[in-house]
Amino acid sequence: MAKSAKRIGEILVEKGFITEAQLLDALTEQKVSAKFLGSILKEKGLITDRELTNALADQFGIPVVDLKQEHIDMELARKFSTSLVIDHKCFPLREDEFSVTVAVFNPLNAVAISKMEEEASPRRIDLVLAYEEDLNQLVQNYRQYISQSIQRLLKRKPPDGVSGKAQE
Repeated sequence: MAKSAKRIGEILVEKGFITEAQLLDALTEQKVSAKFLGSILKEKGLITDRELTNALADQFGIPVVDLKQEHIDMELARKFSTSLVIDHKCFPLREDEFSVTVAVFNPLNAVAISKMEEEASPRRIDLVLAYEEDLNQLVQNYRQYISQSIQRLLKRKPPDGVSGKAQE
């Protein structure tokens, strides 16, 4: 991940998404709130999720993926911890013997990325950025998939001769 020398605010101003005055105002608020600059600008309605993601892609040199166009393998996601996928929103999209491609919306989440690297080892992680709204929807679909899998397991009839009650 080769980070650009430019900061996210500079990139957003260069792209014409915000003005210098809006940037300075958001930076002042950031000092007080300790929130990410992009989150502040989104909350103020000054930029969209897509604008922020595209600016982050420029800053970090990470490609953006359209999750709506991707084949999603829910079973691949099940190979990783639920907290990583659901809580940290690190969604594995594809794998080969050398790497796992993982969609994130926050490339600065070092804890999540480190945990993903640990769980994918010895394979490397190839990050791609996804739009937050799309990733949230994918995580919701994953939750439903897991829930349905559990329900199917619970509905299975036990083998003959085995009761559902504990043996005494």
